[in-house]
Amino acid sequence: MDFIEEMKNSGVDTDNALERFIGNTAFLEKMLKKMPASVQNLEVLKYIEENDIKTAIENAHTLKGMAGNLSVTFMYEAYTKITDYLRANDIAAATQLLKQTLPAQEQFIAKINSFQTT
Repeated sequence: MDFIEEMKNSGVDTDNALERFIGNTAFLEKMLKKMPASVQNLEVLKYIEENDIKTAIENAHTLKGMAGNLSVTFMYEAYTKITDYLRANDIAAATQLLKQTLPAQEQFIAKINSFQTT
């Protein structure tokens, strides 16, 4: 199975993403393969636990934008709500949703990493 097909099976709205990328499959693949490093550098839970809500909001908002641009729907929807909860100072709701989202996010990132060349 090729990478784009696997991403579609993993919940990426590849049709929407390819519209955004003007049909450039290679560019979409390149951008999706950059996600693992970006996700790793944009921690949210760590900053919530350190009570650095400003950084948690910034990172959640950035992840929301990245997921939206790449049509990673489940992440976009989750980080939209997480960002909203954090901005409303509902830290408990943000933390709960984040903890529910992280396993699927980690599985998705592992799937991308399985296609990375060494």
